[in-house]
Amino acid sequence: MPKTPLLSPASVPFAILAAALAIAAPVSAQAPTAAAPAPAPATAPTAPESWGAFGVQTQWMDRAAKPGDDFDRYVNGKWNDVTPIPGDKTRIGAFMTLRDLSEERLHAILDELAAKAAPAGSPEARVAAAYKAFMDTAAIDAAGLAPARPYLNRIAAVRDLDQLVRLFAQPGFASPLNAWVDADEKQSDRYVLYVAQGGLGLPDRDYYLLDTPRYRDIRAKYLDYLAFMLGKAGYADAQAEAGKVLALETEMARAMWDRAVARNRDLTYNKLTRAELDALAPGIAAPFLKTLGAGAAADAVVVEIPPTDAEKAAARFTPEIAAKLGGGVPATIALIRATPIATWRAYLAAQFLGSHASFLPKDIDDARFAFYGTVLSGQPEQRARWKRAIAAVEGQIGELLGEVYAARFYPPENKAAMDALVGNLRKAMRANLADLKWMGPATRAEAEAKLAAFTPKIGAPKTYKTYQGLVVAADKPLANQIAAQKWDNDFRMARIGKPVDRDEWFMLPQTVNAYYNPTFNEIVFPAAILQPPFFNLTADPAVNYGAIGAVIGHEMGHGFDDQGAKSDGAGNLRDWWTPQDKAAFETLTGKLVGQYAGFCPLDGGKTCVNGQLTLGENIGDLGGLSLAYRAYKLSLGGSEAPVIDGVTGDQRFFLAWAQVWRGKAREEQERQYLVTDPHAPPRYRINGIVRNFDEWYAAFGVKPGDKLYLPPDQRVRIW
Repeated sequence: MPKTPLLSPASVPFAILAAALAIAAPVSAQAPTAAAPAPAPATAPTAPESWGAFGVQTQWMDRAAKPGDDFDRYVNGKWNDVTPIPGDKTRIGAFMTLRDLSEERLHAILDELAAKAAPAGSPEARVAAAYKAFMDTAAIDAAGLAPARPYLNRIAAVRDLDQLVRLFAQPGFASPLNAWVDADEKQSDRYVLYVAQGGLGLPDRDYYLLDTPRYRDIRAKYLDYLAFMLGKAGYADAQAEAGKVLALETEMARAMWDRAVARNRDLTYNKLTRAELDALAPGIAAPFLKTLGAGAAADAVVVEIPPTDAEKAAARFTPEIAAKLGGGVPATIALIRATPIATWRAYLAAQFLGSHASFLPKDIDDARFAFYGTVLSGQPEQRARWKRAIAAVEGQIGELLGEVYAARFYPPENKAAMDALVGNLRKAMRANLADLKWMGPATRAEAEAKLAAFTPKIGAPKTYKTYQGLVVAADKPLANQIAAQKWDNDFRMARIGKPVDRDEWFMLPQTVNAYYNPTFNEIVFPAAILQPPFFNLTADPAVNYGAIGAVIGHEMGHGFDDQGAKSDGAGNLRDWWTPQDKAAFETLTGKLVGQYAGFCPLDGGKTCVNGQLTLGENIGDLGGLSLAYRAYKLSLGGSEAPVIDGVTGDQRFFLAWAQVWRGKAREEQERQYLVTDPHAPPRYRINGIVRNFDEWYAAFGVKPGDKLYLPPDQRVRIW
């Protein structure tokens, strides 16, 4: 199962706020009034942000809004009104602000390292070389396509199926088959090879298959983009060849599973022996795996295979969902055989230039941005080259850079405070489990054992990868990128069948995010997220519990969401539920699906959140806030929370939750996320969760007739 991050990255370079105007008004008719700070210009800040008397930026509240009508608007309304989305971004919010801070710090580190004369081959020299190579755009433009020519020639030399499949398995080249090594979901102490579908140039199968004006327009512009790349690759009739590539990718999309269905781990885990895989893909599996470097150690492979009719029935697919089940890897194998080699060559050429555009001349780089940045995501301006250089260095030798970042910007007192918060969240989860009325004792005992086995990782890894053997040159940006991909592939393939390294991290210390890893049964919080508004040593405890406490709880909640709950405490995919408890759980989660399916932000209510696709994240949010609230109450030791500036402890707790999720996105980006992102849009992560909390109703005087009001019997609390 993929690691479950707190926020999905933006589709254009890695991504996913405040000074002041306040109007004094009651928090609600029944609640205390927060003191109004002195007015200040309502512009986005350039200096470090102020977090007010208790850790919430009350200057951004719209007190004319009713909390029960739109809690996001109430807490973040003035921020939404005056904070523009920068030209080089597709969205903005608390995550983006911290990422900007991380980038500024990394920029300073990289400039410093680039100015030094470090010993050749040292970590500092390799980081500097990767940075310099990407930043030297004059040299990149002067080289033209010469650095790419050897790779394009390899594509052009493909003449038969065996050569084609071997190229699919080579680092740097596109492939309709994705292969990676991870912990075996049913034997979590050993690594196994996974093979699944991949290779689309557009964000999702819907972009190829849905017949709407918007998707037709995107496909037309994608066709032009493909033609441009093929023209650069030397095709005489690039437009005609682009049409064949688009037709091929459309067939690839037909074979793919719907994203919501593909979340089902019971369906995606199908372990085949090598003999079974060879029988499934004769003449393809063997050369593909050998070229990957999987070798004889890959005596079994986990493959996406369509469910049988009986499995579909057991999973209770509706006919509509069942119709969205593609043919999986077997259908992709058939497509590889049926498609002319010449069409595959065109596909590989277009995708090679596009996927490596950042390392190639400006016209190619600009063409990729014009389509993926502007057309798909609405981003008007390309990000500054130095920002993109950071992403390039992180992608190649990121842990070398992360070690420097953590040493400079991760104070040890943050870890001590986080350890205490995690401990209190554990206590809250144990207490919540004991109180669950819908869960029986047998399932509860398993859940308690899983909770006891949770491993938290905070700040930075104990040890870092050294990338031994990876050569990085200051004048070979494209070669650096492909060499790094090869190093990573070889590093992971060599692990097949070996014991799992449970100390490994899957995010860098400078990443503003967090994740839950089901096969490790761990929650991970990189250093960069441990800053305001998520974590603030000077904030009131209610705020830290409503912010980072809920983030901790969110990641813990993934261990008990609709897919994470399929793994036991050791991280193995195993059904530890009684049938009665599973049915009760599915009844509750079904209600949550229905709630989110009712949030329809676009096209006059016709384009809605996919409640099934976002279910895991919504369970994480709901459980996370529930655990954080209980942990906050436990931290008070039976005392009443103080009222600060007229704001109660419960109010501060919920204000903090809304503050960390404030954000907005360009319409094009939001449309893409509604199709591809397992997270709901930020305003629904705020409003959709709080309306299920009796405590929120009491804190803000929310009553029947308010737009967010849910009758008590429709409110959902799971964990």
